[in-house]
Amino acid sequence: MIDKLESHAASIILYGSVIAVLMFFYVPIFSLVVFSFQEGRYLSMPIEGWTFDWYRELLNNRDIGTALRNSAVIAVSAMVASTLIGLGAGLAWVRYRFRGKTLFQAIGIGPLLFPQLLLAVIILFWFTVLSNWLGFSNGIPTAIIGHIVYLTPFATIIIAVQAAGLDSTIEQAAEDCGASGWQVFREVTLPLLWPGIFSALTFSFLLSWGNFYLTYSLAGGERTLPTFVFSGIAMGSTPIYPALASMTFAIGLCLLVVADMVRRRAAARLKMG
Repeated sequence: MIDKLESHAASIILYGSVIAVLMFFYVPIFSLVVFSFQEGRYLSMPIEGWTFDWYRELLNNRDIGTALRNSAVIAVSAMVASTLIGLGAGLAWVRYRFRGKTLFQAIGIGPLLFPQLLLAVIILFWFTVLSNWLGFSNGIPTAIIGHIVYLTPFATIIIAVQAAGLDSTIEQAAEDCGASGWQVFREVTLPLLWPGIFSALTFSFLLSWGNFYLTYSLAGGERTLPTFVFSGIAMGSTPIYPALASMTFAIGLCLLVVADMVRRRAAARLKMG
């Protein structure tokens, strides 16, 4: 009897904790979605009416269009560059032995140890020094470089985990069949690494898309999505910002679903092979 009571108590605590965590994460998100449909101009409770006007205004706002375009340029550029660097670094991390490998690994994850604000200040300092020498100003290119510095360790770790689980005998079999090193890498290694590469691309894009500190510090006068939201909320929040957040959340959720589908299909192919 006591054992059953303890089991029930443990189940209640476990399920209660899970429900509490889910509510902590998702209630604010659902609140944003609800507020994005409210009729009034200012966020307030109770909600007086419902409308889609804020989504129409969002799509017709030129400033938001410019901010979205700049954020997309930064996110896509940083995503591709950091993943390519992470691919080489991840393979070197897992599959090769060389002198100074421990130091290389420590340096590779170094940016993860810095708070984003501190990392942004450090990079901004160096860009300020270089701009005095070379005569350039901060803008989209400097923001891209800062994002690459921040994102590359994430991409490296994700791809390194995928590379660590590869079966090297498949590559050896391809070599025994006469394939060159480049053919093995292109036809065997890359397809096996693709789930990790796609996950690194998705994760890097999402981290870059919503990054505020690096973008605010390094983009100069160029407005991006995070800085647009920050400046708008500072002047007074309206439902257009919950509408923007809801659309961004929907896009991110779709990317995560696609990434999971790619991972599942790749795992199924490996089992069939």
